[in-house]
Amino acid sequence: MVANDKAPPWEAADRTAQLLKGVLDMCLLAVIARQPSYGYEMIRKLSSHGLTLASEGTIYPVLSRLQRNRLVEGYLVESPEGPARKYYRITKDGKKALAAWTEDWGTLVSGVNKVLEGETSG
Repeated sequence: MVANDKAPPWEAADRTAQLLKGVLDMCLLAVIARQPSYGYEMIRKLSSHGLTLASEGTIYPVLSRLQRNRLVEGYLVESPEGPARKYYRITKDGKKALAAWTEDWGTLVSGVNKVLEGETSG
């Protein structure tokens, strides 16, 4: 491969980034459902679970969309270490959405695993 060529799409970082895009909303809602959190804290929590590609540039647009859709609400908390931090908490609609996404995710994972393992349905 020539040094200037783009990495092939099957390389780990690209695969992970594509998969993360599809589930980041659900993962952020799950983190917030456990405990209201601010942005950097969410990045650390996601990273501790192996989702290391989540960054400020990826989560803040998602948090804005979740807030516009009334799945989370933001509020400011004074910080002894600097400016106030914007925390997010899940709303009633957010809890409903997370429950639905969690169910859908279970069905999807089960189906994908069956395909990857070569299971047949009949």
